[in-house]
Amino acid sequence: MAIPKTEWIWHNGQFVKWDDANVHITTHALHYGSSVFEGLRSYAAKAGPAILGLDPHVQRLFDSCRVLRMDLPYTQDQISSAIIETVLRNGLNACYIRPLAYKGTGTITLDARKAQTEFAIMAFDFGSLMGADGLENGVDVMVSSWRRMAPDTHAGMTKAGGNYVNSGFVTMEANDLGYMEGITLDVNGHVSEGSGENIFAVYRGAIYTPPVGASILLGVNRSYIIALAREMGYEVREETFPREMLYVADELFFTGTAVEVTPIRSVDRIKIGNGSCGPITKRIQDQFFGIINGAIPDTHGWMTLVK
Repeated sequence: MAIPKTEWIWHNGQFVKWDDANVHITTHALHYGSSVFEGLRSYAAKAGPAILGLDPHVQRLFDSCRVLRMDLPYTQDQISSAIIETVLRNGLNACYIRPLAYKGTGTITLDARKAQTEFAIMAFDFGSLMGADGLENGVDVMVSSWRRMAPDTHAGMTKAGGNYVNSGFVTMEANDLGYMEGITLDVNGHVSEGSGENIFAVYRGAIYTPPVGASILLGVNRSYIIALAREMGYEVREETFPREMLYVADELFFTGTAVEVTPIRSVDRIKIGNGSCGPITKRIQDQFFGIINGAIPDTHGWMTLVK
């Protein structure tokens, strides 16, 4: 999926033209993955463009930077304002937003603290990652041969650029074998997450999702779906579960900024439920999209109007 070019990128405190937002070849993040990023969406709501989960995404960005010992020269309010302004400056409505903190030039050693911290924000048009058909009818996925990192190897809670080398292996394997996505297991063989999505399983009336100890990223949309499901009266259990539970689940679905709420219709060519979007997934989908599009009141304060 190519990145559609827009006019402006916020880079180190000022707006520059898209083609002028460059980095030097000695940039530390190019060599060692010393970067932190976020992914947000703005939606075309009834009241105008609105960003989903602005505050928790920016908070997670700062949390990730803290773990990586990466000091940002901006406050959370400054970053939030710059994100909004980037959407406005580019005249965007529904779009994807990518804030990126990274270690620039300054050292060739592994200690990234000796390099300067730089920051950029880009925004551009971006449809559903797995397509409209995937949102409606579900996608075919596999259990990847690649495991998620052990908790004492990488900091899985952070959205660090270096962590996504693992995600790239998962995605390439799935694509080469004809699947839309791969599901990873953690170091103990329990279900973890997709290459860039959290996963939920509906099993015997309850909804299961792996806990933070299963080497997952604590997704912002994940927390929203848990809240919605509990408000609807469903039991949501954040606990580990084995690979085989994927095959016998009544329903499965991914959540995340890019995939939103996408049902899974098969795992390793085993049909899940009726092989399409299940009734509980559909009900959660409808509530989620109703809120972000403005058809249902945003009583949670998840949306930030771009104005």
